[in-house]
Amino acid sequence: MPHTDRAVPTKDTLERLDDVIRDVIEPLARQVDQEGSFPRDGIRALADAGALGLLSAREDGGAGAGLQQAAEVIERLAGACGSTAMVLLMHYAAAAVIEVHGPAHVRRAIADGRHLSTLAFSERGSRSHFWAPVGTALPDGAYGVRLNARKSWVTSAGRADSYVWSSRPLRAAGPMTLWLVPSDSPGLQVCGDFDGFGLRGNASSPVSAEDVHVPETARLSTDGGGLATALDLVLPRFLVLSAAFCAGVSEALLTLSADHLRTTRLDHLQQSLAEQPVTRREYALLRLRADAARAFLNDTFVALDTARPDAKLRVLQVKALAAETAAEVADGAMRLCGGSAFRRDLGVERRFRDALAARVMAPTTEALYDFCGRAGLDLPLFEEAR
Repeated sequence: MPHTDRAVPTKDTLERLDDVIRDVIEPLARQVDQEGSFPRDGIRALADAGALGLLSAREDGGAGAGLQQAAEVIERLAGACGSTAMVLLMHYAAAAVIEVHGPAHVRRAIADGRHLSTLAFSERGSRSHFWAPVGTALPDGAYGVRLNARKSWVTSAGRADSYVWSSRPLRAAGPMTLWLVPSDSPGLQVCGDFDGFGLRGNASSPVSAEDVHVPETARLSTDGGGLATALDLVLPRFLVLSAAFCAGVSEALLTLSADHLRTTRLDHLQQSLAEQPVTRREYALLRLRADAARAFLNDTFVALDTARPDAKLRVLQVKALAAETAAEVADGAMRLCGGSAFRRDLGVERRFRDALAARVMAPTTEALYDFCGRAGLDLPLFEEAR
């Protein structure tokens, strides 16, 4: 990743982001989607603008921004290029652990825009149940620890500089231990290129680990305590930023739909599509749904900032609501724009595909519904693995 010589102030980062989106990310978004190519130029431009270190502490050279500012970045990016937004979102989620438990030189590299990280949680053996890894960490007297696993989905696979990696505990009791694993470690293998329906440039591929050696100092947090670390640091950031991602895609779809409805005419009636009452009603319903989801996201920030008693529940709810809203808005936009929506040049069909990703990304909407039900009924979020 490129080097930046100074920490970019938060305000400056947010102001420069619009230039990066206009000049670099938007012009490449269609190509990234069509070719399924990793948005390397976009990520490099974001790094130069200070976006990789946006949430990093000022003492490490970062901008020291808060979650709401990061959500604004993700929302803006998602409307332009979902793949680029998802790469940065996963970097922010992984960096949440590194910022607290990672080595100083990696923290500084993230803050300086020289290090891209990502999560390696979901596994083939437990699928979207990220809280139940089946991959192992075994003592290795010669080096420290030997990791073996078959990760099913890793965003930025082979492109990130490191993975925040989950495994079964090394020695202690508990469901999970976390490790910081360099992506160029011998024994790691990216298992094929990603050829997906949406988010086609986010390089979300399986990654296998066969006797990958890391020192025991690569452990993040305590042995066996990885789930608590993930719940405290990773999950809130991932869920809230995923909701912001959905808000950005929804807004882009509504903007594209409104432009189409205003400019497309029914010549035999001498009216635009926007002048049709049924069309206006359908657009209004989509606008209402998107605005309601945004209001819920804003309330989640208030709940977190004020340590409201329902903050934990809000965090669990916000991705489920935003993901289903984005899917509904995407479907509605396709209907409103009709056959024109199938043309790639309009931009609706790309956002339609990207909008469907959040509902199936772990924790999925169905899993979040269960979590919310458990939280509301005073039950533990997770059942112990048998």
